[in-house]
Amino acid sequence: MPRPTIETERLVLRPFTPADAPAIQRLASDREIAASTLLIPHPYPEGAAAEWIEGHDDTSHNHIFAITTRDGGEAMGAIGLHVDSNHDRAEIGYWIGVPYWNRGYVSEAAQAIVDYVFNTLNLNRVFAFHFTRNPASGRVLQKIGMRREGTMRQHILKWGEHVDVDYYGIVREEWRS
Repeated sequence: MPRPTIETERLVLRPFTPADAPAIQRLASDREIAASTLLIPHPYPEGAAAEWIEGHDDTSHNHIFAITTRDGGEAMGAIGLHVDSNHDRAEIGYWIGVPYWNRGYVSEAAQAIVDYVFNTLNLNRVFAFHFTRNPASGRVLQKIGMRREGTMRQHILKWGEHVDVDYYGIVREEWRS
């Protein structure tokens, strides 16, 4: 099933296109982005953004959206879901380019994605984790109504360092209220 386009007050969350590759390549190449994400390497290889976008598959359990402004601006980052229908849940993940930090874009996009999970996908739970050393990401999850569920100590190996992660989640009944 093709991915929808989701609109918020300031944003459009839409499927990526090949035209997004230059912006994603530039933004994802920032060491600060790689340091706060699980899968983005540093240095970011030339052509990696185009390859990543080409690999998106509308038939998979991954729902990946470009974060853009409503005025048609270039992609500022990505937000996505990994759906596990066997357990009626989805994991949310996101990143946004450094020039767009501290503007509330990720909180707005993440709220729209949580609403999409409950309204459209009809799942029961959404969860996410962030590196404990990145408290701004935790504030995003709190703003969208998720509850902190705990810390998994030294859970991720990033650049040779064992990193703690904080888990957050929200279930349908909490979202309704």
